[in-house]
Amino acid sequence: MKDESSRVVIGMDPHKRSVTIEAMTADETVLGGGRYGTDEAGFAEMGRYVRQFPDRVWAIEGCSGIGHHVAVRLLAAGEEVVDVPPKLSARARVFSTGQGRKTDATDAHSVALVGTRMAGLRPVVDDEQLAVLRLLVDRRRSLGEEHTRKTSQLHQLLLELIPGGAKRDLSAAQAKALLAKVRPRDVVGKTRRKVAAELVADLERIYARKKEANKELTELVRATGTTLLDLHGIGPTGAARLLVEVGDITRFPNKSHFASWNGTAPIDASSGDQTRHRLSRKGNRQINRVLHTMARVQLRNPTPGRDYYDRKKADGKAPMEAMRCVKRRLSDIVFQTMLNDAVRTTKAPMWTGPGGQRGNDSDSSAAGSQPQTNSSDKPLPGPARTQPRTPLPAAS
Repeated sequence: MKDESSRVVIGMDPHKRSVTIEAMTADETVLGGGRYGTDEAGFAEMGRYVRQFPDRVWAIEGCSGIGHHVAVRLLAAGEEVVDVPPKLSARARVFSTGQGRKTDATDAHSVALVGTRMAGLRPVVDDEQLAVLRLLVDRRRSLGEEHTRKTSQLHQLLLELIPGGAKRDLSAAQAKALLAKVRPRDVVGKTRRKVAAELVADLERIYARKKEANKELTELVRATGTTLLDLHGIGPTGAARLLVEVGDITRFPNKSHFASWNGTAPIDASSGDQTRHRLSRKGNRQINRVLHTMARVQLRNPTPGRDYYDRKKADGKAPMEAMRCVKRRLSDIVFQTMLNDAVRTTKAPMWTGPGGQRGNDSDSSAAGSQPQTNSSDKPLPGPARTQPRTPLPAAS
């Protein structure tokens, strides 16, 4: 096995036109760094500088955001890249400096510290299929947000045009029918009706684009071979979001680490003789939202998920506590489903845990999408750790 102590972590604080890097060894010795442009000349100069570290891995802050453009270029050059969440680097900066001052150099140092200390960081992969899914699911989300915003504006105008306004779940066709009955005589009323009609036309176009986006996402998600769409409460947008955010499901050693990552695992808040847990507000909020939507859909229908929720309330749980339990169970089911998909398609390398299982200690079953498993609701002992990473060839 390759000696990980010789590996150099290159922490990067990325910006649009420049990046600041710092090279750090496993014992946190700083070897150097610098600031480079993101144009062709600056990128080539940075490549020449890092060639002195043949066994290297890049730790880049925000690979899903501002760091994405440079991470993709490094992957194309054959480099190994891991994603450092901004919250982790911010905490490392405060702990290492004792204050929260931000400079590009201190940010690069903090990112390098996280890359050196944390072994469970998400590796960035150059997967065209997932890249296309990410673009489309982000576009679908923006369409949904635009639809919500325009619907709110329309409701405000209808409240001023029609006594009592319109019902909450209002479609564009229903809004058009309501406007057809409104005949304001004053200039302000006529202007309100005109703007409302424009909003209705916008909503019709947005609805058509959403319908087409859902169809395209469904086809692409099914092309990946995943069975997430078979789970009750997960649509094409939720399945696509899970695929692009999770990436390699086998990077999570077990279901509990996955629940901690998505924020459905409770946080231990015990003190003295009092033992209690509270809802986690951390984790990946986009995946947490997918699981929340999945739980809400199951609660609205006569499903085993609804039965489980009712049993928790009968046991004395408050509605929010019962909802938290449902989401935790659904997290286990999603984890097992994605793990089974990875095993079946053999696209992802299997990590073998201490018990000989492929990255999973779950006793849950993915045969159904209902929370009927016997998995634990307990909080987690610590962050996930994956197997040592094999360095990719250096950039030429």
